[in-house]
Amino acid sequence: MNSSRAPRLAIAAHAKLNLTLEVLGARPDGNHEVVTSCQAISLHDLLLAEPAKTTSLEGGHGPDDLVCRAQRALEAAAGRPLPARFRLVKRIPLGSGLGGGSSDAAAALRVLSRLHGLEGVDLKAVAAEVGVDVIFLLHGGAAEARGRGERLRTLAPATGWFAVAWPGLELSTRAVYARWDDVGGEGANHLTRAALAVEPRLEEFARGLGEGWQMTGSGSAFFRHCRTHQEAEAAVEGLRCWTAVARPVAAW
Repeated sequence: MNSSRAPRLAIAAHAKLNLTLEVLGARPDGNHEVVTSCQAISLHDLLLAEPAKTTSLEGGHGPDDLVCRAQRALEAAAGRPLPARFRLVKRIPLGSGLGGGSSDAAAALRVLSRLHGLEGVDLKAVAAEVGVDVIFLLHGGAAEARGRGERLRTLAPATGWFAVAWPGLELSTRAVYARWDDVGGEGANHLTRAALAVEPRLEEFARGLGEGWQMTGSGSAFFRHCRTHQEAEAAVEGLRCWTAVARPVAAW
């Protein structure tokens, strides 16, 4: 009796931090021109996948989940169906600016390429159709992103550790950028002022964190760069919200 079966693959979908984020202005296409330094961190979702006759997703958000959108985009590029049975284990908070959905999509592209032997398909081009952060999260590590975020230049990974805190507030990236058009921005993350305007409760949360914290992406998570694991643990001790301690990770 042959007990062999098709392989089941598991891929970590890492979160990202925007160590710096400068918004240069609105573009004619409705997007915004940015310069941002991105760093992948050890905090991650987990995507498991195996071949199947029809596609299913456990743990996601239905057909609009970014895993499913990435699959449809890759099927269009490959010119054939790429069915798979997915199970998504979420650890990255939604609407936090940590790139969880984009990383799930990037993981889906990677795992489908391996399951279906798509060596000739340009995953970066497909990633660009799904979302700008998906391009960076295909390979992770550290990079400077320009344009909408699609032009990447590899950087040396950060050192040390990161303390991460999330207030449980989901922010719309589209809404934050739209508010930036009205209020502008400055500092390490030009979107902070706009995020606080979109969600006033975020200002109280940020004030309670104290010095040394900054927002990532369009919010609402904040992080603090620490020299050691112990320092990062101490930074989140006593905070009454979702927290994590993570280290920077190199490209995969």
